[in-house]
Amino acid sequence: MKTPEQYIASLRKLNLEVYLLGERVKDPVDHPMIRPSLNSVAMTFQLAQENEYKNLMTTSSHLSGKIVNRFTAIHQSAQDLVNKVKMQRLLGQKTASCFQRCVGMDGMNALYSTTFETDKKYKTNYHSRFKDFLQRIQEEDLVVDGAMTDVKGDRNLRPFQQADPDLYLRVVERKKDGIMVRGAKAHQTGMLNSHEVIVMPTLALREEEKDYAVSFAAPTDTPGLFFIYGRQSCDTRKLEGSSIDVGNHQYGGHEVLAIFDNVFVPWARVFLCGETDSVGALVERFAGYHRQSYGGCKVGVGDVLIGAASLAADFNGTAKASPIVDKIIEMVHLNETLYSCGLACSSEGHPTTAGNYEIDMLLANVCKQNVTRFPYEIARLAEDVAGGLMVTMPSEKDLRHERTGPYIQKYLKGVAAIPTEHRMRILRLIENITLGTAAVGYRTESMHGAGPPQAQRIMIRRQADLDFKKNLARNIAGIE
Repeated sequence: MKTPEQYIASLRKLNLEVYLLGERVKDPVDHPMIRPSLNSVAMTFQLAQENEYKNLMTTSSHLSGKIVNRFTAIHQSAQDLVNKVKMQRLLGQKTASCFQRCVGMDGMNALYSTTFETDKKYKTNYHSRFKDFLQRIQEEDLVVDGAMTDVKGDRNLRPFQQADPDLYLRVVERKKDGIMVRGAKAHQTGMLNSHEVIVMPTLALREEEKDYAVSFAAPTDTPGLFFIYGRQSCDTRKLEGSSIDVGNHQYGGHEVLAIFDNVFVPWARVFLCGETDSVGALVERFAGYHRQSYGGCKVGVGDVLIGAASLAADFNGTAKASPIVDKIIEMVHLNETLYSCGLACSSEGHPTTAGNYEIDMLLANVCKQNVTRFPYEIARLAEDVAGGLMVTMPSEKDLRHERTGPYIQKYLKGVAAIPTEHRMRILRLIENITLGTAAVGYRTESMHGAGPPQAQRIMIRRQADLDFKKNLARNIAGIE
């Protein structure tokens, strides 16, 4: 397995085409707006090297028997699913941000069973292709991004009805040696820090939408694939060199709009092509795995936010006030409820026909439904505890200025024994997680990541088995 240093060195070998703030980025690895997100991914390699965390961060490959990073593994038991959630909470605690490898891991696990079932029905060889791809990912310890979300255009129209057929990624040409694809994938988390990307359709498809029923893997520097970096709140603070004003200057996440401009994909890297009846299962399984993920990663970041709010109360001199104590308790209660849901859907996992383990779909969707609500309340309570100074503080440059610095030190002090700078740092961290760059991976992503709230409600209704519950009531009430 790679060390963090080896991982960073491997990214330098990629020839990525990246655009940020209207200019092409010559060196994505060391760009100050991008580098914190790379550091978050590097943490997944660092913890895998440490004895204290190896049991969570690594596992045995069912393909080779070798120890591999858990982010490259296929779940072989319910305990694997539980360990995944525990690993994600740990990484959230260590980075207070998105660590960007979950989508790829969830996509690989969804494809594993879907390709197996597609082969069984159509006598194709997608599953063996996918296993060959997976074995290389494990042996080289590569980072894989997952790309599902199409830009969708007019949401009232199906993919084949759009004025521009490229608004859903599609096959534009089938050749003897592979396929040519065109389209775009939005909200792509961590793709600049990935070696490979797995592409999947974004919704269940009809028979007349065969060109959109495509799944494949491509290197992130493959010809025709390029990236437009997404803006985040307060993102240009990273260019100022301040360790205070960013809030979390070490770690972060990023999102890009990925453009597939006539990208060629060899058949060996194609895992679905035209099998529309397999797409629904792939989308549903990926969504289930990724909704499970939120019961770990968001909880880890929540741990940091709860700690920051508690420190803010200490520094403000309000830690013993009963309303503040009650708010901290509520934050903990909400956070642990999310974790309970992540563990529950994992513990109730079951084997697929392919042999890998899948979460309990109903509980995974309940988990994500709670994630669309609870982090918002946790963030609101953290802002309440922190106070208004969180969003009205002067900058670090003003703190260091010979004229203004002494007055900031004097008038922004809370508890006398606590340095003013410490108070400013913790308030900036709360600002970062609730309103700044980290809010992308904590607050807003909690709403829209792995599907917005209504997507989970549809699945909850589908999985609820109301007929079974009606029969229970009939039996108790004595109704035949």
